[in-house]
Amino acid sequence: MAVVAELTIDSDDFDLGRVTSVAGGMHIELERVVPTGGDIMPFFWAKGDSFEQFESAVRENRIVEELQAVAKVGNRVLYHVYWGDTVSSLTTILTESEATILEAHGNTPWSFRLRFNDHAGLTEFHNLCQEEGIDFHVERIYTLVEEETGVYTFDITPQQQEALVTAVSEGYFEVPRRTTLKEVSGQLGISPQAASERIRRGADTVLRKVLLSRSAADLD
Repeated sequence: MAVVAELTIDSDDFDLGRVTSVAGGMHIELERVVPTGGDIMPFFWAKGDSFEQFESAVRENRIVEELQAVAKVGNRVLYHVYWGDTVSSLTTILTESEATILEAHGNTPWSFRLRFNDHAGLTEFHNLCQEEGIDFHVERIYTLVEEETGVYTFDITPQQQEALVTAVSEGYFEVPRRTTLKEVSGQLGISPQAASERIRRGADTVLRKVLLSRSAADLD
């Protein structure tokens, strides 16, 4: 079953993010197109005021062969970027994990909404990102069925959801950990023991619902 992941990636971790992260406070949004020449990020919208300064900075980047302004609508400009010798591996990772970019926008950081054919594709994306040192933070993962029905809580309490979101976003489950239980509990305003209980109970409920329901479905 197709899986959708909403996550954030720092602009320094992929070419388009690095190239467009220039002075002027421009907001960038990918244009939803089907790639034909291997580039999966050839078109993007830029929103702001200092377009001349922005264009000059982007064109000076060594990995940009050409930048063309395709259309202007109000304070938004659609650009076509022709890549040279790129160094980012995010494009390769998206291709190898067969991810479809549903939405991508930002500057620092960027927000992505990606669709994978199944959980295996999402797992491959995660593993490849770890191998290449690309850090990302998951905001939400759900199936298309759950998107239609609006089911995202996995039957956990609001307190457990808050604890899990805080723990995940701060890197509590990463190896090595980027934060401690004491720091997580401090953000939640509760004791470390209470935070641990909420995290464990919430994680147990989510994992049972996701893993056991998938195992049962595979047996049908």
